[in-house]
Amino acid sequence: MNAMQRAVATRGLAVCLALAPALGLQATAQAQGLPSFDAVRAAHRASDSVLLDRHSQPLQTLRTDPSVRRGAWLPLVEVSPALRTALVLSEDRRFWQHGGVDWQALAASAWANAWNTRTRGASTLTMQLAGLLDEDLARPAAGRSPAQKLGQILRAQQLEARWSKVQILEAYLNRVPLRGELVGVAAAAPVLFGKQASGLDAAESAVLAAMLRGPNAAPDVLERRACEVLRQQQLACTGLGTTLAQALARRPGALGPAGAEQLAPHFARALQQAGRFNSGGSSVVTTTLDAATQRVAWQALRQQLAELRGHNVEDGAVLVLDNASGEVLAWVGSSGTASQAAEVDAVQARRQPGSTIKPFVYALALQQRLVTASSRIDDSPLQLAAGAGLYQPQNYDHAYRGAVSVRTALASSLNVPAVRVAAMLGPEAVFAQLNRAGLRLSQTAGYHGHALALGSADVTLLDLTNAYRALARGGRWSPVQLQPGVAVPGGTERQLVEPGVAWLVADMLADPAARAITFGLDSPLVTRGWAAVKTGTSKDMRDNWCIGFTQRFTVGVWVGNASGAPMHGVSGVAGAAPVWRALVAQLHAAQASRAPAAPAGLVAQHGEWYLPGTAPALATALASAAPAGRFGIASPRDGSVVVLDPDIPMAAQRMVFEGAAGEWFVSGRSVGRGSSVRWLPQPGRHVLERRSGNSNAVDRVTFEVRAAQWPPSSLRSRPPEGTQSAVGRPGGGLAQPRATPTKT
Repeated sequence: MNAMQRAVATRGLAVCLALAPALGLQATAQAQGLPSFDAVRAAHRASDSVLLDRHSQPLQTLRTDPSVRRGAWLPLVEVSPALRTALVLSEDRRFWQHGGVDWQALAASAWANAWNTRTRGASTLTMQLAGLLDEDLARPAAGRSPAQKLGQILRAQQLEARWSKVQILEAYLNRVPLRGELVGVAAAAPVLFGKQASGLDAAESAVLAAMLRGPNAAPDVLERRACEVLRQQQLACTGLGTTLAQALARRPGALGPAGAEQLAPHFARALQQAGRFNSGGSSVVTTTLDAATQRVAWQALRQQLAELRGHNVEDGAVLVLDNASGEVLAWVGSSGTASQAAEVDAVQARRQPGSTIKPFVYALALQQRLVTASSRIDDSPLQLAAGAGLYQPQNYDHAYRGAVSVRTALASSLNVPAVRVAAMLGPEAVFAQLNRAGLRLSQTAGYHGHALALGSADVTLLDLTNAYRALARGGRWSPVQLQPGVAVPGGTERQLVEPGVAWLVADMLADPAARAITFGLDSPLVTRGWAAVKTGTSKDMRDNWCIGFTQRFTVGVWVGNASGAPMHGVSGVAGAAPVWRALVAQLHAAQASRAPAAPAGLVAQHGEWYLPGTAPALATALASAAPAGRFGIASPRDGSVVVLDPDIPMAAQRMVFEGAAGEWFVSGRSVGRGSSVRWLPQPGRHVLERRSGNSNAVDRVTFEVRAAQWPPSSLRSRPPEGTQSAVGRPGGGLAQPRATPTKT
């Protein structure tokens, strides 16, 4: 620098310093308001909130501040040495020697400005930090005025006097804006390079350092600046262009702690929708989730979907609830990157539940004392009026098995018996009960009609799994808990069915022998301990379900396609059940589930359980009193009342008289011979007699047939005690309609 140059630079500095006396009071005020390092660090807010499981293990991070992308505060010791070196070389080579202001660089900058020459600038890292901490000292678009520049110099000196060099550099790395919305290296490293700041290499560090001078500069400018930083370290620029291109093309990801898994994205969004995160800032939220269970659920679902890859199956969801509290232990909303709809939360998506609705249909019939577990229901072709047409339900395998018990019909998931029972109840009663179970059905009962019993109405996995949880809790429904004390909206705790009914339904769903005719004795529904479970498959195999509960947990699984595309040959037991079984095995790895004790009042008789007042005591007495070889009339019972159902064709409501072989008479007219006779009911009071062919003995009972009325009995008050339907009756007797076989 010659004499003239030194004179010009000196005059430039003199102009700046001449303003110092005028700004003395302002500088003193600024010094008094200078924040401490600890205060700045404590006030730092990340843009992503952290989700913790019930044991305080990190599960997921969620963007809660849309204005910036900022990571958690990053200590300097967790920053790559390569980045620290590149930063100092690029922005402030004498950082470790000066006291906040690099007077040599400031003089050079003043000289360059006097001769209108481009220069890097004279702001040290400390001066830049002063502008980041104080909005009044921030660099405006048109540049700082001399007064602002002097204020920045004074604040930098104050920072150097009160903060250590390490603290200054650490704060700078956490507050400096980088490309786009990125602020701080804790956000920039994972977003641009897919790694934490501690793992940045020399090339990646040079790219970040180049962004400090112009965060949104063109790629060629950034590459040139980064290469200069590498050359100052005597390093080659080979491959720098590729590193930069990959960084600028990378899709932003989550800003979790180093090595943190992202296990519960859909659950995190559910909490966000419930307002459980701070808006515009970071927060740490403790949830009811269990990281180990969540991880097993995720892995089991992905493994099963991989097995089904050739069957056009892409999506799935898993939910695990604690029976007692309703707390969510696992919430897997999708299969992740394997899905084309990974953002869709299948736990809350509405789909057709198929046969998983049946337990609630049978529970309502048991509650109203219309059937017992041993009541016989006819599994044969059925036609029901449905508007201007006919509804003809069929079983999954298109086969029919004749008269079957309610226990077998439910456990083996036979469609026709379920529709017969639902028709006896009426669509309105079924619709109302399903809504009481928290399923929040849309449309109306009339819209769905008899198909409601086979799962025609859309439900969510969340609601359906919690409805099964009510059966596990003795029929008592309560909301799901996302956090301790924070419930999902859906109503207050209520008794859905009486405890005995819930226990009976669970006992039937847990009966391997009763489900054998459909599922066999060895299927994914068989577990080491006790478990009540039901599968379901919707129309055209679009949805697979498997939902069940053990002594402590309720597990729900859905498998299908978010797009609604049908699967290829995948049933509930082949699609969703293996995931369900894997979860149950993990949950009870330490202790097998035990069967619940029968509630007080239930009666065990002839290998079956009955609600109070429904056990077949009369039939038992007749059988025990009769001499060997003669059993009299087993069905119907004396005093029975048969109510015809207006929703079922009369031909499908024939009564069956059963007992010892003989000739049968109704009100004096012979109606047939043998041990079983079918009779088309006629309204009125009748006397049924059975006469033996080789003796004068006569067995006699009376019964009443009530004519079909509108509206159906299910829409009026509950039938009086002791009445029965033509579909099935309490007491385990065999009186029921059996449709004459027809071709469909």
